[in-house]
Amino acid sequence: MAKIINLKPFKEFVQSESLGGVILIICVVISLIIANSPLAGALESLLNTELGFHNESIHLRYPALLWINDGLMAIFFLLVGLEIKRELVEGELSSFKKAALPIFAALGGVLAPAAIYFITNQGTPTAAGWGIPMATDIAFAIAIITMLGNKVPPSLKIFLAALAIVDDLMAILVIAIFYSSELHYNYLLYAGGIFGGLLVMNRAGVRTLAAYLIPGAFIWYFVHHSGVHATIAGVLTAFALPTTPDAQESPLEKLEHILVKPVNFVIMPVFALANTNITFEQGMLEGLTTPLGLGIILGLVAGKPLGISLLSWLTVKLGISSMPSRAGWAHIIGVGMLGGIGFTMSVFIALLSFPGEHLILSEAKFSILTGSILSGVLGYLMLTSVSKKSAR
Repeated sequence: MAKIINLKPFKEFVQSESLGGVILIICVVISLIIANSPLAGALESLLNTELGFHNESIHLRYPALLWINDGLMAIFFLLVGLEIKRELVEGELSSFKKAALPIFAALGGVLAPAAIYFITNQGTPTAAGWGIPMATDIAFAIAIITMLGNKVPPSLKIFLAALAIVDDLMAILVIAIFYSSELHYNYLLYAGGIFGGLLVMNRAGVRTLAAYLIPGAFIWYFVHHSGVHATIAGVLTAFALPTTPDAQESPLEKLEHILVKPVNFVIMPVFALANTNITFEQGMLEGLTTPLGLGIILGLVAGKPLGISLLSWLTVKLGISSMPSRAGWAHIIGVGMLGGIGFTMSVFIALLSFPGEHLILSEAKFSILTGSILSGVLGYLMLTSVSKKSAR
């Protein structure tokens, strides 16, 4: 007899994100307007305001922007991780073939953009930025696909979420190996030990949410201090939470229900306001045609859908993976286009690639913004077109 898992939290998750996606886009526009107005200095000052506390043993005093990108976004990753785990237990990702597809798709979506950038920038001063077009901004990508509502199969949203998480984990690994100046392995060991303890508690039948969330906060602290992007702590905590094989609400589903609205209506809008404040400067437009600009834009707009679609097709044809339910190849190409929304993680890698290079960074940011907008619009139009054809 098939197991039954309460789907009510997932329905709320999808329904509220449709409105949340609209709010997110509005916040992007507001942030861009502020960044190019007399209020730009005030916003930057606010984002650089240090919050928190520190002493000889604990350091938790950081600028507001870091708290948003590393702190609040860890909660977003926690929510997405909860949904992915539930689908792994029973759902779209419960079989090996279906779970393998987003992993291979993410690999293709990492390799193809990096290759395009490398070819475009080989032998130039900007060659070090090959990692910039690799990452998918999961927040914006999911916001776009949920705005489509029932025009796309629910399985496609799950596929994109899983792909984007694997993509981000690969990007974090690349940052740790190639872009981090120093990794603190002792902190990684502490985080790993706590995560192992959470898995033991899960197996022992512990069902109290606080027993997972409090250690999860310590995982965040240690991962952050290790030099690895702290948002991975949200995914680790989510994967450790227990679920139940019946309709009774599990700790995983209970937490998902609690987090849906705060994430969609508070965390994501704040994230958009803080991270889209790109000031347009002279020379940015010309920068789109430089090897740097072309490498980033082509990597995001062409490399992402090419890599995701090609490796997905190859693994399906070889029988390694299988397609999401009710999805066709046009859907996969559309999702690949949405994967080209690089944005925040791409900007982060650009900062690591060209420290102190103000002009190059400005060109990179504008190219990332351009490539991400193009990818989002093309992906939205592609999936809308497929929906209309299916309806006919």
